Amino acid sequence: MDENELKRKDQSPLESWSSQTNPSNNAVAARTGPSPVVWLMLGVLGLIALAVIFVLPGVVEDYELPFTPRTEIIETNTPNSGRLPTTAAISPFEEAQRAKQRQDAQAVLSSLLERQAALEELEVAAWAEQEYAEALEYAKLGDESYRGQAFLEATAQYENADRSLEQLQAMAPEVFATALAQGQQALVDGDAELATERFTLALILEPEDAGARTGLRRAGNLEEVERLLSETEDLRDANRLDEALASAQRAVALDGAHEQARSVVSSIRTQIADNAFTRVMSEGFSALQAGESESAIAAFERALAMRPNSTQAQEAITQTKDQLAVTQINLHRGAAERYEAQEQWVAAVNEYEQALSIDGNLVFAIEGKDYAQKRAQLDSLLSSAIEQPERLADTAVYEQVVQVYYTGRNLGVEGARLEEQLNELEALLDKAQVPVQVQLVSDNQTIVTLYQVGELGKFTQQVLSLKPGKYVAVGTRPGYRDVREEFEVGFGNSSAPVTVACTDEIIAVNRR
Repeated sequence: MDENELKRKDQSPLESWSSQTNPSNNAVAARTGPSPVVWLMLGVLGLIALAVIFVLPGVVEDYELPFTPRTEIIETNTPNSGRLPTTAAISPFEEAQRAKQRQDAQAVLSSLLERQAALEELEVAAWAEQEYAEALEYAKLGDESYRGQAFLEATAQYENADRSLEQLQAMAPEVFATALAQGQQALVDGDAELATERFTLALILEPEDAGARTGLRRAGNLEEVERLLSETEDLRDANRLDEALASAQRAVALDGAHEQARSVVSSIRTQIADNAFTRVMSEGFSALQAGESESAIAAFERALAMRPNSTQAQEAITQTKDQLAVTQINLHRGAAERYEAQEQWVAAVNEYEQALSIDGNLVFAIEGKDYAQKRAQLDSLLSSAIEQPERLADTAVYEQVVQVYYTGRNLGVEGARLEEQLNELEALLDKAQVPVQVQLVSDNQTIVTLYQVGELGKFTQQVLSLKPGKYVAVGTRPGYRDVREEFEVGFGNSSAPVTVACTDEIIAVNRR
């Protein structure tokens, strides 16, 4: 083989392709050598070739489209096979299936991450640490499967984690309600630390909840409220109730919803009111024991005003009034009896009436009043007859006075005044029947009439026998004014002369 033939065989395929397509260039090249452009292109092609030879096989070996790590499938050596592990070939269909599985896993992972972010905002680890950790374990298993391109297994683990987180989200309202209730109970138990913790958790779950906000504020004041309540009890034990009430009221001012504080305020107020009531009732009983019934009633009425429904105060008033009534009744009864003994019957009647105004069913007062009234009437009739003896000249009056006299005599009772009245009246009655000589004088022109006797006519002088009493003589005369003379016949044996004569002439008017 000659030298030219050897040169042609050593040419690269790129040089052969170039010489065939451009003969003139070959001539120039044979004459002058390769140009700089050709050398540049050859250098680039060389670098690409090196990359294809050394780099691309490693990439293709470790990854598959769309650029995810390739899972090596190694055949298991069978005993005595003597065959080396080989990598299974993956068909385009299988590759598409894996891509679809990977997308499904990523979709579930996206939901999982959203739930995780929402729960992290709710500080899930503070109220469901174990459950949250278990959910994350599912996610870690899913990550391992995903890295191994076991996308179906990764999807299943991600779904387990997603369901677990979904359950935790569903638990949040119940956790909130439980935390709120536990906070409230902690307030009742006086545990400020636990109450603060629980209400803080509740606010994490429901930041705008008014009950949780109020509870947290109350928890902040709880220690001071408890201190004030302890101080209140000490003051109360020392019977410093006003100071105890002020301390309890300060506790209520800090926490108006604190049941114990409100209860203590109410209890102390009741105790203060009880003490005041007892004190006033004691004043009433002391006055009652001292015989000051009116003061006692006034005290009991003040106590009743403090407690309108107090049966104790009402009964005390009733009993005191009854006692006072008995006392007053006895006083009136004693006075009436004294007046009766003194034969002051009108005064006795008044005392019996006073007793009856207290109790209208008092038998002694009813009977005593009736008797005293009759004696007062008898006393009045006797006194009237004695004070006006001239009325005895009237027969009717005389007979009535006689009946009064015998009524008094027939009573059969002792009494200096009655006896004196009856004796005096008896003497008057006796004298009233003894005529007295009375001389009447006239002018013999006047017609005289004596009412109790009759017409006497005209006379100059006339003597009549008249019983003691008051008399009226009337004289008439034509042309003269009538005269009227009233005179009294005494209980002696003689009486002054009585003149009856018309002396005042009537002057005629319009006389012709």
